[in-house]
Amino acid sequence: MKKFLALLAISLLSMNAFAASYTDISLADLKSAIAAKKVTLLDVNGPVTYENGHIPGAIDYTAHTADLAKFLPADKSSLIVAYCGNEHCGAYARAAEAAARLGYTNVQHFKPGIAGWKAAGEPTQK
Repeated sequence: MKKFLALLAISLLSMNAFAASYTDISLADLKSAIAAKKVTLLDVNGPVTYENGHIPGAIDYTAHTADLAKFLPADKSSLIVAYCGNEHCGAYARAAEAAARLGYTNVQHFKPGIAGWKAAGEPTQK
């Protein structure tokens, strides 16, 4: 049991260390990028949450993990923003890492997630 807990702790620390490697984007900057149509959003909340409301234009990452490349822009320097449920959620890192593995160099994180988006009074898309 001690080995399992140690492995779990190491895994969580590794995920948090990796998650910290992406720049956070502010609500204001995200809204500007959306208005200018200069961002691709990756929602990592899963299909049920996605269907209940996501940031307008976001891609359901969980539905497209195998074919993500065809949903991303050709320009590898394009802004890609991943988000999940809230500021305590680290699941966004899966999508951020996938985009980075595909060669994208401007991958950012919307830390407040969908909860922060809604709390700010921003509209969602269903």
